Amino acid sequence: MRTKTATLAGRLAAVLATSGAREKAAAARTAAADWRAGRLEAAGLAAPPHRPGRPDRPELRPPRDMPKRGVGEAGRVALLHALAHIELNAVDLAADIVCRFADESLPREFRDDWISVLDDEARHFLMLDDRLVDLGARYGDLPAHDGLWRAAMNTADDLAARLAVVPLVLEARGLDVVPSMIDRLRAAGDPESAAILETIYRDEIRHVAIGRKWFEACCAGRGAEPVETWRELVRTRFDGVLKGPFNERARAKAGFGAYFPSP
Repeated sequence: MRTKTATLAGRLAAVLATSGAREKAAAARTAAADWRAGRLEAAGLAAPPHRPGRPDRPELRPPRDMPKRGVGEAGRVALLHALAHIELNAVDLAADIVCRFADESLPREFRDDWISVLDDEARHFLMLDDRLVDLGARYGDLPAHDGLWRAAMNTADDLAARLAVVPLVLEARGLDVVPSMIDRLRAAGDPESAAILETIYRDEIRHVAIGRKWFEACCAGRGAEPVETWRELVRTRFDGVLKGPFNERARAKAGFGAYFPSP
């Protein structure tokens, strides 16, 4: 009797349900490797959890209740911890988009692209957590804000909205702010942490480009003009205000320059 092959969506639902941070990242990387090796079937969706599994720590707070970052090594640890939290949420967001939206109407390339993003985000988290350990800390030692998953809930019903908000607002914002973080880390005598952020920055340009590609494909399938559609979806689905300065050069590399000025 032929053994039934696991499905990609099922494996990613298990990633979403995993509570341990490093365990979640490792499970995501294993799922990505299994997908590339042909050990997972593409067929079918899976019901993702309403909220992904999370470790007991860090304490999650509303963004307005987050403490201000200090200076010196404590400030660098706080920065890396905040970025690790973002990357762990990005693992869940990449897993969720495949579980929730990658049905038979979408080509394999959609899954391939978002699995590559998933693998990158998991690798980024592990790099940051390893660096925290080098500095005598680890993920969970500091509080973190609980605003990121709200983007998934606000866009759970519509692929175009998900693409408009997650890669084309949240990840694109990373292109704006990470270069100054790299400069600050180098100025503080921490080239190791700066090198990690440089890797993340390069990868995030590609992630924004992937989001733009599939957002435009989604708009084309609906007969919608992408720039105005993006602006309308950001106005109605994003809990926040877009404000500069924007890294126009990095956004242009991702093919995203025409979408600005912001809504």
